[in-house]
Amino acid sequence: MQKLVQDVRFAFRQMGRTPAFSLTAILSLALGIGATVSVFSVIYSAVLNAWPYAGFDRVCQINTINKSGDEGSPGFTGPQIRQMRQVNALEDVVGFNRWDVVMTGNDVPENIYALYFTGNAFQYFGMPALSGRYFLPSDAPDGQDPQPVTVLSYNFWRRHYNSDPNIVGKNIQLAHKDYTILGVLPPRFTWGDGDIYLPLKMSQGPDEIYSALLKLKPGVSIAAAEAQLRPLTQQFDKEKPDFYPPQFRMVLRKMGDFYVRDLRGTLYLLFGAVALLLAIGCGNVSILLLARGTARQHELAVRSAVGATRFRIVRQLLTEALLLSLIGAGLGIVLAYRTLGFIVARLPEFSFPHEADFRVNLPVLLFSVSLAVLSGVLFGVFPAFESARREISHVIQSGTHRLAGSVRGKRMHTGLIAGQIALTLLLLTAAGAAIQGFSRMMQRPLGYEPRHVMSVVIPVHENTLSKWEDRSVYFTQLRERVATVPGVVAAGISSNATPPNNGWNQPFEILGKGAAEQQEARGNFVSSEYFNILHIPLVEGRLWDQSEISRGATLAIVNQTFVRRYFPGENVLSHSVRIPRLVSLPPYRVTANGSDGWLQIIGVVGDALNDGLDKPIQPAIYLPYTISMFMGTQVLVRTRGEPLSLVHDIRREIAAINPDQQIDSDVRDLDGWIRREPEFAVSRLISILFGAFSGLALVLAGVGLYSVVSYSVVQRTGEFGIRMALGAQRSDVLRSVVWSAIASVGIGLAAGMTLSLGLDGLITRWVHNGMRDPLIMLGVSFLVIVVAGLACLVPALRALAVDPMTALRCE
Repeated sequence: MQKLVQDVRFAFRQMGRTPAFSLTAILSLALGIGATVSVFSVIYSAVLNAWPYAGFDRVCQINTINKSGDEGSPGFTGPQIRQMRQVNALEDVVGFNRWDVVMTGNDVPENIYALYFTGNAFQYFGMPALSGRYFLPSDAPDGQDPQPVTVLSYNFWRRHYNSDPNIVGKNIQLAHKDYTILGVLPPRFTWGDGDIYLPLKMSQGPDEIYSALLKLKPGVSIAAAEAQLRPLTQQFDKEKPDFYPPQFRMVLRKMGDFYVRDLRGTLYLLFGAVALLLAIGCGNVSILLLARGTARQHELAVRSAVGATRFRIVRQLLTEALLLSLIGAGLGIVLAYRTLGFIVARLPEFSFPHEADFRVNLPVLLFSVSLAVLSGVLFGVFPAFESARREISHVIQSGTHRLAGSVRGKRMHTGLIAGQIALTLLLLTAAGAAIQGFSRMMQRPLGYEPRHVMSVVIPVHENTLSKWEDRSVYFTQLRERVATVPGVVAAGISSNATPPNNGWNQPFEILGKGAAEQQEARGNFVSSEYFNILHIPLVEGRLWDQSEISRGATLAIVNQTFVRRYFPGENVLSHSVRIPRLVSLPPYRVTANGSDGWLQIIGVVGDALNDGLDKPIQPAIYLPYTISMFMGTQVLVRTRGEPLSLVHDIRREIAAINPDQQIDSDVRDLDGWIRREPEFAVSRLISILFGAFSGLALVLAGVGLYSVVSYSVVQRTGEFGIRMALGAQRSDVLRSVVWSAIASVGIGLAAGMTLSLGLDGLITRWVHNGMRDPLIMLGVSFLVIVVAGLACLVPALRALAVDPMTALRCE
């Protein structure tokens, strides 16, 4: 034990003598471990172990694929869900609906996200309640009115009831009706992001529509279940043709794959990047230890000459390597926890299941730490075995400055440096592609002005305003009242048209024109103020007026893309279109008379993004919002100053019309709508992390090269003195130092370019909005050369400062 303490004390003294070396080695390991562990922990939590529900690998959803390859999910009636429960391949089927409900009984009405489940839902999910119980089939008998009971989500319980442990058995008032709270769900039960969960009365009729979750029986394949469900979906298509596209193909999608399919590739690419960073970090430590070990050959020979055994020397070197590795690993663990929170906070909002429990993954943490410690130990004790291959007297007589190390050691240095540079170039190429793609997306013209505009979502209470006239008047009153708020410039209705991803794809027909294939355009339901609020210009024709909105006039406005695609070189104002799916489906959708008839095109407006930030603008048809109204609307508000500062005043004006009318709690300005787009969040995340990781890799590679060249200069001091004493010029010495590193840099650049070209397709596909651009590779190659040049320049200048007489005297 005493000898061990001596070894540890000596190791600390060594770290104190070479603080730059020690700090570089520790940070190299810490950065590699922290980044690798945090990114894989995100992958494990969001992709591999996201769902806590029992048998979730068997939970599916029925989707339809149209001729264009677009995928959607139909709704089902109560009788259709009951029919699916009879399918032999299915273990169970749950029906559910989402509604915004108002919580009354307080000073102001509060909007709550409610999910209505059939009585079998919680047995289907297989998660016990945190406290109390969940509702059972006996609380919601099929076809009968359910009991007035509810279950609270964990977050709602904490937020609204301050984690009251005695909440079970108390009442909550929803739309002036009391419901008994049966229990509180565990933290990871967040299905549908509901605040509360209520039992559903599934209708016996064909009018009400529900979503459905299917669970396969154990051992049943997707293909077998699809074969049994296909005849049913064909029957459902005949019963509800508006819910199915023409000539569709039915597929079953596992819910786990559906939620993370867009994020999986991005996260795997990030993990590949941090794995490279870990390899570069471990390589950097190996280079530093090898270089220092070579420089200490004289010291080790002296210690052997005065009686130290090889075991004693190996133990000392092992202690020093372990100390560096463990300190670096400990700092890496702290960094992993910090980085994990940073990444999770910047994940796209709806790109991962909110059931995911993000925490550091211990197996990967242990693997990364073990790899770091192993590399430190392996290359830390290598000098001891290298010194055993030489005669002690030869090493002592040679002196430190003439001992340049073995050919094998030089080759190892060259290989490690080349590997670092190759991996760094690959990371820099991917980072350049990501940053360029993100920059291009942000510079793309929006076609509208988002500043000083916000969207206020206003849900309609269940079983209210079921007539077209009542809903039309109510929405108009809401818009007019909001427009009177001081600080508001204008207010308009945008039922489904808040950009940059707005409208619903609708098949349409053109009067007097046949179509070789299905024609589709984005259908948007808006008021005439919508265009002025967003500064979308009127290019041709006119907008509809308030009297036309009030009567639900069958008029339409189209965008320029619509005209270019369907009316090239024609006067579009002389044509009419028809959208067959504009039919009334009360209470979910109420339509004006003649809404499914011919709609006269009266105007053309400028193009604005309507399919996300990175996709082409789609043909769009704008209709008066009274043509088709849903269970809620959005009011777009343009203000003179910060929009969100007026939310309270707007809420007060809405309450003046209806004291029980709530607004959605998630009010955002249109800049916030841009930031919530998945492609924006993914591109920003990739750009930030790839930029950071590649920058760190570049620094580590530069430090590694600097270390090797520096130790080489120290070892060759005598050689440089002799050469200058014999007449060599300083430029010859400089050339000698630089040429010693050119082989490593050249091999690394060649290997890095080969890797980048070979993986170009993968990088472009997985780096969101990434671009194939040879200038990126040339640019990052030049950057690597500059950093390598700077890493060589400082040691080279030190070599030029060598005094020949001093160097010869040392010899």
